[in-house]
Amino acid sequence: MAPHPAGRRRGRAALTTLAAVTAALTAGTTAIGSAVAAPSDDHADARSDARNGSLQAFARGPGQQVRDTSIGTPVDLGLLYIGAHPDDEAGTLSTLGLWRQRYGVKSGVVTVTRGEGGGNAAGPEEGPALGLLREAEERRAVGKAGITNVYNLDKVDFYYTVSEPLTRKVWGHDDTLARTVRIIRQTRPEVLMTMDPAPSPGNHGNHQEAARLAVEAYRAAGDPARFPEQITTEGLKPWAPSRLLTRSFAGTSSTGPTCGSTLVPRDATRDVYGVWGGERAPDGRTWAAVEREAQRQYVTQGWAGFPDVPTDPTKIGCDTMTQIESRVPIPEPGSAAATAADGAIAGALTRPAGALPLGTGAVLTTDQAYIQPGGRVTGTLTVTAPAAQALTGLQAQPTLPDGWTVQAGTLPTRLAAGRTAQVRFTLTAPSGAATGARSRLAVRLTSAQGSGYVDRSILVAPAVTAHQQWLPQVEQFEAWTRDVQVPQLSGTVAPVLTVASGGRRDIPVVVTNSSGSTQSGQVTLKPPAGFSVAPASRAYGPLAPGASATVTFTVTNTEATLKTGAPGGDYAYTLETTSSTGTASTPQALELVPQTVAPRAKPTLDGVVSAGEYPGAALDISRVWEGAACDSAADCSGQAWVSWDDDTLYVAATVVDDTKGTALATNDCKRHWRTDSLEIAIDPRGTSENTSTTFKAAILPFTAEGPACALRDADNHQGPAAQTAPGMRWAVKPSGVGGGYTAEVAIPMSELPAAVDPAHLGLNILPYDSDTQDKTGQTRIGWSVWGGVQGDPYRWGQVRLDGYTPPAGRSTTPTEPVIPLEALSSLDSPQSVAQAVVDNVALAGGPSATLRTGGWIESVRPAYGEAVVTVRAARAGVAHVSLMDASGVLGRRTVEVPGRGTLAVRVPVTRPSVGTPTALVGWDGPGDTTLSSSVTPSRPRR
Repeated sequence: MAPHPAGRRRGRAALTTLAAVTAALTAGTTAIGSAVAAPSDDHADARSDARNGSLQAFARGPGQQVRDTSIGTPVDLGLLYIGAHPDDEAGTLSTLGLWRQRYGVKSGVVTVTRGEGGGNAAGPEEGPALGLLREAEERRAVGKAGITNVYNLDKVDFYYTVSEPLTRKVWGHDDTLARTVRIIRQTRPEVLMTMDPAPSPGNHGNHQEAARLAVEAYRAAGDPARFPEQITTEGLKPWAPSRLLTRSFAGTSSTGPTCGSTLVPRDATRDVYGVWGGERAPDGRTWAAVEREAQRQYVTQGWAGFPDVPTDPTKIGCDTMTQIESRVPIPEPGSAAATAADGAIAGALTRPAGALPLGTGAVLTTDQAYIQPGGRVTGTLTVTAPAAQALTGLQAQPTLPDGWTVQAGTLPTRLAAGRTAQVRFTLTAPSGAATGARSRLAVRLTSAQGSGYVDRSILVAPAVTAHQQWLPQVEQFEAWTRDVQVPQLSGTVAPVLTVASGGRRDIPVVVTNSSGSTQSGQVTLKPPAGFSVAPASRAYGPLAPGASATVTFTVTNTEATLKTGAPGGDYAYTLETTSSTGTASTPQALELVPQTVAPRAKPTLDGVVSAGEYPGAALDISRVWEGAACDSAADCSGQAWVSWDDDTLYVAATVVDDTKGTALATNDCKRHWRTDSLEIAIDPRGTSENTSTTFKAAILPFTAEGPACALRDADNHQGPAAQTAPGMRWAVKPSGVGGGYTAEVAIPMSELPAAVDPAHLGLNILPYDSDTQDKTGQTRIGWSVWGGVQGDPYRWGQVRLDGYTPPAGRSTTPTEPVIPLEALSSLDSPQSVAQAVVDNVALAGGPSATLRTGGWIESVRPAYGEAVVTVRAARAGVAHVSLMDASGVLGRRTVEVPGRGTLAVRVPVTRPSVGTPTALVGWDGPGDTTLSSSVTPSRPRR
């Protein structure tokens, strides 16, 4: 009988550590460039298979082999960071390192993608090969903070987008959530940390979706009704994390040791935390300096040249966090415990002096998210005693804003260990409570064992509210906050709509009755200076309780000299709504974008803008929208022109640039932000929610071989222009000064994803400026300038094509986008397989194979020019075999295993091994199950 593949680990195990092989593999030049990285310090000597009962010790060969698999008890984590790409956690590593050093917090990172859609400033790798590099960079980076558990979910990083709905669709939201929940149930973290879930301007759609996954997983992981197969079939148990944090923070802060106590949130009801980066790491450096060293590991992203952090401690700031949810009592805001380094994890992972014991639960909820002046809401206070300790002398003292009152039941003075008590209450707001803001509701808990604090915010809403129609992404986000019951996140995105300079648009205004009685009244739109509105007011109603209606105003920009773009292009105005309870005011905003008319003219494409070729106005494309400021007009500036003829759009741009960026090879004509380039973004209908229904071309004005090249990026069909826009033509002529040039581009409108609306064509012209030779850009300038504008079609400028009519029959519905969907599988990542062997968490957040369904490595022996890896299988599957040594990958092979039994897999070896080699097998079994295993000779062969 074959030995069971679950092993005991010796104190001097020969399995190469993940960290060592990570460094070795990423130092190599192989295309796969991956690194195996994982620690062995937390690995138990004895393992158990929860799905199949106890296992016998995995027998070794006679002193020759050390074998191990991913079957066993998963690692136990204190904190899990959930992000979208490698490097998303980079701004928190100072905090996570300090928490490990001072409080023993073991953190892990969930990274939904490996960032294959990003750029590569270090080499030619892209796609899965780039994913391996970026995974290795992440392992090295987080390792600086003592983090050794990185879980990739194998979702695709398709391209930059600010759209969460598009990301949700491409990733497969429900599957990604199930994988996230599975990892939480396996690793049992007390704290989750994530990114900003809101569609804030410029916020990456992948980041938004990762954060929403974290919020939903916080709720779902402890609910046995969610993904029940993980419990009934896989043997996992529900796990409810105690605190949920986002690393986003809206407000003001300071630097120096007191930065944590000087945070002022924009919303005073939010619980915010800061951890000073000036604390000293074990090697004597500040944790901010360690974090900077970690960030420099992301060489492919051009971060290797990040400057040093200040040496003056008073100039080092805080990592900041905002709490979304908590299931445990927290330190009272403003107290010494709340502003201490562990304020964000207190009650979950640490116990400040005088606090309630760890394991105490406390949650305050209200039955609705808003209250009206003079109105009432009901709610519940839930308190749970620690599993092994009773709470005695228990009391609850409400802490409310002035004028608020509460009627509540009584909390029992003694709560037995593990028992829960609930108290219902009725809350009444004063009749004069100010509307449009949130109020903090709180309860101070005291007992003989310690004290704690629990709070909740509630919106004070007028009887009737009005807001201008939300952008599609904002509307979807607001619906999500209601669906997942996180009303505290509602309203975090300022409502804006764009208006073309000198133009007009209809502004739909949504009126909602939040009261319990039918309402009628008036909505008045008070426009900003330089704008007019017609009519001044609209009547609404009768509007039933809970109902909404829409009234429409027409707004005109009457002062065409007003500034467009950011900063300065936002124009605030007010909506006033009357109801039976008075008048309510709601702040809104319009954003002014540039507009032009493209005359009919047919230029000659020769890289020269001659008189009469572009009879329209010159467009200023010199303003910065991202990156460093231009040193002068000679550093980066430009003008552009637009015309059309027949069925072709013509765009010309003269760009001034005193320094050339990297000359990329013609076959590397992609990811244009790495060097000097010109991006032309076109929204044919002027209505796109995201760039998947747009056309975005980029021109590299020079290449290593000389001639300019063109591509499409992050749009309806990205890729080389010859394949994705074969009718597009271009001509580029260098100015003779630095990297300056003039480009002319002809774009057949038949290449666009939909027929053009001649009255509302969206357009942006964006030069990218690089002054280095390291494949990194420094400055981005353009015509319509807002942060992240390349992903925000609604913020592009507007062009009228007077006289143009699209050919009959051309569809106004955009074609289905072609989105790159190739992502690296963790089965083909030796570093992921090696980690799974150590921490017993299956690959990619998927289910684990068992001894009855899996396959594992039995032995490895060298042969001439190859290694023979013996794989044992319980049933059919696919074995992904990797052989590596201290210098990198020696060989790889993927084979199908037809059924139960053993199979000798011959893996060609590309070079002599350096040190002791390790063989790894990632097993791909039925039902998306995986099993990871490894074998290392206990002594090197000679």
